[in-house]
Amino acid sequence: MKRILVTGAVGQIGSELTMALRERYGADNVVAAGNRTKPSDKLRDSGPFEFVDCTKIEKLQEVVKKYGVGTIYHLGAILSAVAEAKPQLAWDVNINGLYQVLEVAREQPCAVFTPSSIGAFGPTTPLDNTPQDTIQRPNTMYGVTKVAGELLCDYYHKRFGVDTRGLRYPGIISYETLPGGGTTDYAVEIYYKAIEENHYTCFLRAGTYLDMMYMPDALDAAVQLMEADPATLKHRNAFNVTAMSFEPEQIAAEIRKHFPSFTMDYNVDPVRQGIAETWPNKMDDTCARKEWGWNPKYNLKTMTQDMIEKLTLKLKGA
Repeated sequence: MKRILVTGAVGQIGSELTMALRERYGADNVVAAGNRTKPSDKLRDSGPFEFVDCTKIEKLQEVVKKYGVGTIYHLGAILSAVAEAKPQLAWDVNINGLYQVLEVAREQPCAVFTPSSIGAFGPTTPLDNTPQDTIQRPNTMYGVTKVAGELLCDYYHKRFGVDTRGLRYPGIISYETLPGGGTTDYAVEIYYKAIEENHYTCFLRAGTYLDMMYMPDALDAAVQLMEADPATLKHRNAFNVTAMSFEPEQIAAEIRKHFPSFTMDYNVDPVRQGIAETWPNKMDDTCARKEWGWNPKYNLKTMTQDMIEKLTLKLKGA
């Protein structure tokens, strides 16, 4: 088989996706690529690793040719809160990096998976049961890059025949990797604080509903989409996918089933709160379910139970 390249492989999704792909397709068939951040020993020792700046096409070309890459999972990106603080960097990484990946994919050729986000929507988008095809007018740099990325991938498919596919991810919750500057990070941080301190100070306001997904479902969605028969895909870039929608008090209530004395208060971050209020309360992922069989395995209850079990072992060093 042709090999797989994962860019952004040191990040939250990329690090876990790389390991899942290596388990599925063989360690030597999946090349991990990061920019500056040192990979974990687990990631680096489990298969090939290259340092790649996706905004520089020469290194991308070199790695794709060296390993005979046929599919690129392009995860390299600047997340929402960081993107607002550094909009010029976000544009360079999120758009210029994607452009170089698509150019390499056009030349080689390669299939390309690119994650979009609920951040691709904006304040004029319907917030409840947000349709697959709807108004996308985000007012954040992160959102702007995600919409532009969706359109760019569509263009490369229609104009050059590149097999581009993508998902609009909700907030991703994981026990493996620490949060990295996203608006939905509270839903990861809260578990750490519940176990370590039995208290959490939330940076989003009570009643702020957001779509969420447990990491195992996020990984399955990416792999399932890339393995789907292209003849079934009416959409490509990018499918709404979700597993659950909740607000901070609901996740706290679920945690109290395991830690009855757990407490939570609020210190609202106006930047991240402002971003969250422009994102959907819940997306309609009917198209993903119909076109390639999307069906998440975890809900808030089962995710919380698994998160607490796995994270407790991790924090104990087990």
